[in-house]
Amino acid sequence: MFKIFLSIVKRDLKLSYKQGNTSLNIVIYFFLSVSLFPLGVGPETELLSKIGPGIVWVSALFSSVLSLDKIFQADFEDGSLEIFNLTAIPLEFLVLAKALAYWLTSGLLLVILCPIFGLILSMSSKSILYLTITMLLGTPTLILVGSIGASLTVGLKRGSMLISLLILPLYIPILIFGVSAIDASINDVSAKPQLLLLGSLLCFSLVLSPIASAAGLRINME
Repeated sequence: MFKIFLSIVKRDLKLSYKQGNTSLNIVIYFFLSVSLFPLGVGPETELLSKIGPGIVWVSALFSSVLSLDKIFQADFEDGSLEIFNLTAIPLEFLVLAKALAYWLTSGLLLVILCPIFGLILSMSSKSILYLTITMLLGTPTLILVGSIGASLTVGLKRGSMLISLLILPLYIPILIFGVSAIDASINDVSAKPQLLLLGSLLCFSLVLSPIASAAGLRINME
């Protein structure tokens, strides 16, 4: 089972590497949305350091939604999902593998870029550290929750807008806890409660999101 899981992840990574457009679009969108804020609000370092965590988190949130509709789309169109559904391997297994591959090609890039954009937004080293930690916990949760919306709209030609309407309300707790953890570190308050809540949301989504996503895929294949 573990070998099958790795083979699915490797396959999706190779396809993403050959196509290249998805990861590049996410990085470009993230870069533009973060870097344009200093031009809009002014170069005041105190103001940028205060609003910086919210800017990065909101940009990451919308960046993660950008190509969520493509997680299952190719496999749905070529019939791979139906073949996989007929095997003895649970469909939830496939969902987890594809979500991991998507995070490695998109969410991980956002985490790596966080320190750079933290410097652009004049954030302190401590704030950048907590920003990176919260993004490391939050971006997998964003993708796992987003996979539910992707599974429900996989049969639609223009499912990206519908995915945004379905899952953006579910993203609000992740956004709140992520930003509040960084604010707590800025105010010299313990950010442990927020980090524990982000970790709990990640564990919760690891359990429930594959089940819900697999159910959505089965509905679309019937």
